Amino acid sequence: LHAQCLQCLQSPRMDLCHVPATREKGWYLALMAPNVKGPNYAWLDPSRLYCHPQGLQDCVADLLQPFQGDAIDMVAGIDAMGFILGAAAAATLQKGFLAIRKAGHLCVQTVAQPYTDYSGREKVMEVRTDAISPGLRILLVDQWVETGGTMRAAIELVERLGGPPLCVPTGVAAICMENSEGGKWIRERYKCSHCVPPRLQPRFDQHQ
Repeated sequence: LHAQCLQCLQSPRMDLCHVPATREKGWYLALMAPNVKGPNYAWLDPSRLYCHPQGLQDCVADLLQPFQGDAIDMVAGIDAMGFILGAAAAATLQKGFLAIRKAGHLCVQTVAQPYTDYSGREKVMEVRTDAISPGLRILLVDQWVETGGTMRAAIELVERLGGPPLCVPTGVAAICMENSEGGKWIRERYKCSHCVPPRLQPRFDQHQ
């Protein structure tokens, strides 16, 4: 990562004005904050990245770059942090945004899908039934793909609502897609986009 950006990790306050002279793919990853609260929390907090105007803009541009020229009808974001990147991507593409929610928050008819999240907790997500039709081309967005359980459940929801014929996701996008068993399952089956340069992928996989 750019040497100047590494200073952000050590600073108690964010510099929302600084932009490196050379903006290589992933330069904004250094804006993310490490966990200081212990093992009950994720190892890294990407939300600090979203506070930086250029960082957020470049992150979304990098996520969408592999899908240039692909037909996308709608962007779906996963509760909760996937809402930020998903809505930003939808606005950039000038497409609608679909929220895939944790169970119990939608007051309309929904379809549900159980899953196990990255921490091993059993959960249920749901989506409204009136937004997805057969053949709709959907880009699925989340903040992070660690074990892949959450994203796989979202994929299953989209495909269930869209078929037959199946509504196959146009692609999957996240800041980081770890090389876990679940992450590999997704990569092998769907077009994927993430922001971590290959040289840094092993460190992200090992949560360093």
